[in-house]
Amino acid sequence: MESIKLDITKATQFLNPGTIEAYAPQVAAAQVALEKGTCAGNDFLGWLHLPSSITKAFLTEIENVADTLRKKCEVIVVAGIGGSYLGARAVIEGLNNSFAWLIKDKKNPTILFAGNNIGEDYLFELTTYLKDKKFGVINISKSGTTTETALAFRLLKKQCEDQFGKEFSKDVIVAITDKKKGAARITATQEGYKSFVIPDNVGGRFSVLTPVGLLPIAVAGFDIKALVEGAKDMEKETGTDVPFANNIAARYAAVRQGLYAQAGKKIEIVANFQPKLHYFAEWWKQLYGESEGKDHKGIFPTACDFTTDLHSMGQWIQEGERSIFETIISVEQPNSTLLFPHDNENLDGLNFLEGKRVDEVNKMAELGTRLAHVDGGVPNIRVSVPTLNEYYLGQLIYFFEKACGISGLIMDINPFNQPGVEAYKKNMFALLNKPGYEAESKAIQERLTSDK
Repeated sequence: MESIKLDITKATQFLNPGTIEAYAPQVAAAQVALEKGTCAGNDFLGWLHLPSSITKAFLTEIENVADTLRKKCEVIVVAGIGGSYLGARAVIEGLNNSFAWLIKDKKNPTILFAGNNIGEDYLFELTTYLKDKKFGVINISKSGTTTETALAFRLLKKQCEDQFGKEFSKDVIVAITDKKKGAARITATQEGYKSFVIPDNVGGRFSVLTPVGLLPIAVAGFDIKALVEGAKDMEKETGTDVPFANNIAARYAAVRQGLYAQAGKKIEIVANFQPKLHYFAEWWKQLYGESEGKDHKGIFPTACDFTTDLHSMGQWIQEGERSIFETIISVEQPNSTLLFPHDNENLDGLNFLEGKRVDEVNKMAELGTRLAHVDGGVPNIRVSVPTLNEYYLGQLIYFFEKACGISGLIMDINPFNQPGVEAYKKNMFALLNKPGYEAESKAIQERLTSDK
């Protein structure tokens, strides 16, 4: 099998000669720290050798539960937020038919997502849609008390039981949660739900290759064995025994840090020319934003879908403040073939494209964009993927995870914690007068009064 490839030549031209090679000792030290568990956040390194530790028996168990849900349900709602849903959604939407929700698929249920917002209209419309559907729920929460997910699950659990009864609901509600503790674990035990464990040493944004991602992906009808195999092969290709010159995760981490520290590039835009990768970029944004954004450091991760966003963001990218660089995820070969047709009137002037594959036009748009942006002062990194399938998405996931760990350690931060995430929650609970937050409620009300 081929592997994904990395081209950094259009990024290194913005750096002093030898910059990337100069990072080799720091990269090596970071890799050793990850391997030996001597780095900050070493209690969350379970992802590092996760692909090679997953057994066929474990994957078969997940597939069996997925088969049960597929047979019993028209719709499965995945309830989770952040890393508890983005990885699964990235893979499912990367592999699915773009119009899957409109197609009646007798083999696989429609996959919907909830618990990732507090939108009353969204939840009302979801529960209304489910009133005449045979549905199940995959509830993903380590604690069971994350507000967005707990709220959605409470609504969905009640609706499922009201529509089908507790006995049927027990078969179509699955919990993915802590092994021993937490509200979701207690509920799963009391109600008799099938459950899977979120490993203690794997943080949410690194959890796509745990049941958190694997079960929804399997329910959607995709090959989780091939996904894991791709990640396993990339684990080998980015190991400490792979020379720096050949290690794409090490080189991606190095060039990012070089652009950040030496060239003043504070913003990274991940872009693609394949609409199916929209949610992959959303997963990537959390992975890098939550890992690197701390101690007043970090490259700001954002994303664009090209060519779509070239008609809205292209001007800024081409001529705005030169604080950005791009990482293009390029899919070499689409899974379908569609030729550009002839038109007798040729009013749009596009008959010169007659007989060409649409993807050829897309590839020239990609190359033209990269050249224009480089000419405009935007360093450009290219990650090429042979085609969109489970194996290569598995490779891509592990590649970005490994590079993220290395990059964060080079930056001298803990890439595996997220202390800043709790700030808004404390304020929200204080404003809602949650029991136990009396002092915080009083303080925030005084602050709001004084602000007036």
